[in-house]
Amino acid sequence: MTSTDLVVGIDISKGKLDVGVVPTLERWTADNDCDGLTQLAKRVSDLSPTLVVMEATGGLERPVRAVLESAGLSCAVVNPRQVRDFAKAMGILAKTDSLDALVLAKYGQKVEPEARPAKDPETQELEAILTRRRQLIEILTAERNRLGSVASLRVRTSLEEHIAWLNKRLADLDKEMKTSIKSIPEWREKEKIIKSVKGVGPVTTLTLLAVLPELGTLSRKKISALSGLAPFNQDSGKFRGKRRIWGGRAAVRSVLYMAAMSAKKWNPVIKVFYDRLIGAGKKFKVAITACMHKMLIILNSMVRNGQQWHAASA
Repeated sequence: MTSTDLVVGIDISKGKLDVGVVPTLERWTADNDCDGLTQLAKRVSDLSPTLVVMEATGGLERPVRAVLESAGLSCAVVNPRQVRDFAKAMGILAKTDSLDALVLAKYGQKVEPEARPAKDPETQELEAILTRRRQLIEILTAERNRLGSVASLRVRTSLEEHIAWLNKRLADLDKEMKTSIKSIPEWREKEKIIKSVKGVGPVTTLTLLAVLPELGTLSRKKISALSGLAPFNQDSGKFRGKRRIWGGRAAVRSVLYMAAMSAKKWNPVIKVFYDRLIGAGKKFKVAITACMHKMLIILNSMVRNGQQWHAASA
């Protein structure tokens, strides 16, 4: 990217969109509604930017990204923490929506983040159902904990009724997810491959399908970094620190942790690997993280090659 290439940064909030452009330093604001998005897409398209950059904002960025990509624009959704660190490194300590938009544009110009295609609507819907499922499980756990200490009969009855409703809703969500998987041939094939690994259950499979659709399309290093399982060096001078994992998609790490806990008992490859690490004096956390990483690499290779577990090169 050259210094003359136009890069657009968009700071997204619930009611408005602040836009900044480099190197022209042009700035403007649009409403975050249907009319505002239409006007935004037209005005940004007229600029013919090399890249449009926006932060991940818990879902608010999705409609903006969808409209811009449908207009043929390349969009990159970036980590807010990394952008803030970039601003501090540039000496930009003030923070306003308008200024943040320009910072995003400058970040795009200097760092050149990769413009990955957005998830298709079916994958987004499956991810939304999974997120809701996790929320219901958290509520269900809290209600069960309350049930163990409540003395009032009336409150106990209320808790039991709510727990029963939550269990039914969870069962309904599971049916919805299974129906979604069956409706898409590509997902059905991926599901067979992923579930063929001992230790990988239905929730892990669904999470990988919805939250990590890049599985099987990236190199082992990129898929590890994307999942937050790539070990990073902590060295300085003569000091050699411990390697640590950092960032990535927390939902993927969460399900891979549970899968690794099961696999270290029942999966012959992972069990031997885990026992060897423990025998070499590695701590549990280090060993189980290494197992998570190994499982991810195996799954990535299996999906890429279209091979189930018995045919995988582990």
